[in-house]
Amino acid sequence: MELRHVNSFVVVAEEGSSEDAHGAPAEPGRTAAIRAMVPQSRQSTTTGASTARVRWVDEEPSPADTEERRVQFAQLLGTAIANADGRDQLKASRARLLTEGDEARRRVVRDLHDGAQQRQVHTIITLKLALRALRAKDPDAESLVAEALDHAQRGHAELRELAHGVLPSVLTRGGLRAAVDSLVAGLDLPVEVDAAAERLPTAIEASAYFIVAEALANVVKHAHAKHAAVTARVEDGILRVQVRDDGIGGARPNGSGLLGLADRVAVLDGQLRVESPADGGTLVVADIPAPGY
Repeated sequence: MELRHVNSFVVVAEEGSSEDAHGAPAEPGRTAAIRAMVPQSRQSTTTGASTARVRWVDEEPSPADTEERRVQFAQLLGTAIANADGRDQLKASRARLLTEGDEARRRVVRDLHDGAQQRQVHTIITLKLALRALRAKDPDAESLVAEALDHAQRGHAELRELAHGVLPSVLTRGGLRAAVDSLVAGLDLPVEVDAAAERLPTAIEASAYFIVAEALANVVKHAHAKHAAVTARVEDGILRVQVRDDGIGGARPNGSGLLGLADRVAVLDGQLRVESPADGGTLVVADIPAPGY
């Protein structure tokens, strides 16, 4: 048996190829051609062709069903290659999720230390100064109390912002529609929202929300758009989330933000699709299974 591997992972077996593994005319019924995408490490160094060929050389006449069995073997070989690639992609996706989780934890610790924690320290110090001033009947005591109150209020606001970045309270209380409405209300961009008010499982609502938040953040930062639209509807057990804008397009699906969204959707057995032609705006579509809805 002779194999030549090339770069494709989708496998189709074909009967009756006219060439053997070296490109020479083949004896009819003796070759099966496989179109398959395989890892770079398995690519042929001598050809850019998109097929791999398997050649059998028999010393004795073959049974009547030999050709069918060869095609079945080719299909099984292609399936094995595709499964191996799927496992590699799953491992890579899990590794990215772990890395993102670690980075998110470090970011929370840093934000707490640099923000709310420092505010709390200033509040305590200022209150101690105010207490001393009160005991000494110092007229500055009132201004010190006011300063401490200001630090406390700022720290509270920073904690709320931090919690909002983890999981917005409006999402847990009011669901996806309420959270998206709250999100777009703070944007300097007209956004039309068409989202169902029905509640969904927490993991699905959270993923859908972060998809919308990331997509709209990209619109505001990069798209130079004048308008955007968000839709979120459940049909036949699938939640479809769409974010569309009329900006300049050209978004990269393999960018870190969109790649992270694809990983998040994949965890829920969903799919993410991005369409972003130059000067044609961008469309982000996520299909997330929602069994029973």
